[in-house]
Amino acid sequence: MDMKLTPFDFSQAVARAGLSTSGQPLATAKTQKTAGASFGDAMASAMKGVSASMNEASEMAKQVQLDNPTVSLEDTMVAMQKSQIGFQATLQVRNRLVSAYSEIMNMQV
Repeated sequence: MDMKLTPFDFSQAVARAGLSTSGQPLATAKTQKTAGASFGDAMASAMKGVSASMNEASEMAKQVQLDNPTVSLEDTMVAMQKSQIGFQATLQVRNRLVSAYSEIMNMQV
């Protein structure tokens, strides 16, 4: 078996990994688009979504109580469960963040 070794081309390997020669990620359209979004923005967006879901479920429940024929009980129950699950998920994320923050603040430096 004839095997030839070629010298390692660092610049080619770095380019294949999506990095510049200094080791920094190359600026692409995808990274530029996500660079502006922060964790706080994502959390605020999630909270707004959960709030809208809860408001929608509440409105649907009110319409069912008023005997609105266009709103079914099944759809209302599904909307209420979705909003409850979203709220519980948001609550768990908040609890984990508070716990992580407490751990970080108690670390010895």
